[in-house]
Amino acid sequence: MNWTASIRWGLMSLFLVFSLALSAQVSVDGKTCVGTWKTIDDETGKARSYVKIYKENGKYYGKITKLLNRTADEDKDPICEVCPGNRKNKKVVGMTIIDGMEKESKRYAGGKILDPKKGKLYSCTIWLDNANTLKVRGWWGMFYRTQTWHRVD
Repeated sequence: MNWTASIRWGLMSLFLVFSLALSAQVSVDGKTCVGTWKTIDDETGKARSYVKIYKENGKYYGKITKLLNRTADEDKDPICEVCPGNRKNKKVVGMTIIDGMEKESKRYAGGKILDPKKGKLYSCTIWLDNANTLKVRGWWGMFYRTQTWHRVD
């Protein structure tokens, strides 16, 4: 094999590796936040619920579909007594907790997220860490919390 064939073979190999890396990135970028996610409490590390994120009229919303790991002293079908507005005294399961998110490049922003445990609304940003991991950040002022959610479907 002469040196030009070696260079050509090397360039083809490099091109193949680059193409595979790019296609892997595109497949992650092609995913959206739409689907069902298992929420993980950032304070306890325990799975807390399933949230279904869906798109409606160009915006993204998230609804609690199931509660997980309820202890014996926790209500199995709780009502949110501390939630604001029209969510007050409503069942947590079925409640929309993510409101009005808009896709902005690789993130979803501009909406709000509700912590039904505390009854607080926070500004929210969501982004895919990879195809099956969602980062959810809620903040108020300069204080924030970030949770990692895992794709169920």
